[in-house]
Amino acid sequence: MSKIEENAHVLLEARNISFSYNSHAVLENVSFILRQSEIVTLLGPSGCGKTTLLNLIAGFIAPTAGLLTLQGKAITAPGPDRAVVFQGGALFEWMTARANIEFSLFCRNVPPVERKKISDQLIELVGLSAFAEHYPYELSGGMQQRVGVARVLAANPRIMLMDEPFAAVDVQTRETLQEELLRIHKATGCTIVFVTHSIEEAVFLSHRIILVSRPHGRIAAEFQVDLPSPRWNSMNRIEPTFVEMREKIYLAMHEPSDK
Repeated sequence: MSKIEENAHVLLEARNISFSYNSHAVLENVSFILRQSEIVTLLGPSGCGKTTLLNLIAGFIAPTAGLLTLQGKAITAPGPDRAVVFQGGALFEWMTARANIEFSLFCRNVPPVERKKISDQLIELVGLSAFAEHYPYELSGGMQQRVGVARVLAANPRIMLMDEPFAAVDVQTRETLQEELLRIHKATGCTIVFVTHSIEEAVFLSHRIILVSRPHGRIAAEFQVDLPSPRWNSMNRIEPTFVEMREKIYLAMHEPSDK
């Protein structure tokens, strides 16, 4: 899937969202929509409010003003329809990869046989069949992030929220994880909101990019990305469309808009 149609089902809507902390405006008047099965990236420099916006969608914090809705209902708290993949993996160190993946199923009292069936499918999906019984300390950083993604998928959320999940790994591993994420998205159709400060990562992964600016976390621009299929083809990184979009976003990020 290279493009999400404009008439696709709107899953989430932010209307004039603002957030302040200790009288400091972090986000101001932010509005956007998220469509079913779309990958939308929040792109911008450190401190522009990307993670704050992700936390608002997750329900960890509430907006100071405006309305954030999921399927027409206001988001007022965390819920199982939204799940977060954190930068560090945030795995339970005393649990195996399989047990980490099955955790949300265990909490919902899913029978052991069904838990194993689901975890088997997800372990295969993220390419860790040989490491199911390994503990986090026995896994590389990239493998730990794959477990984190599988754990979120086990919860079957409507939206997967990813806060710079590949920032702590080396460049080669990061690119591999990006390609794996696109394969997983193709297989599951999960809607994803992805946070990054990397233009290249945003262009490679996204159907749409929302550029967040400093100060005050305003939306500076939106970009539709339409790369050749399959999206996970590493050669897309040297496609003319990719190069042109990267340059366009770079110039937009460096416009002297605050002068």
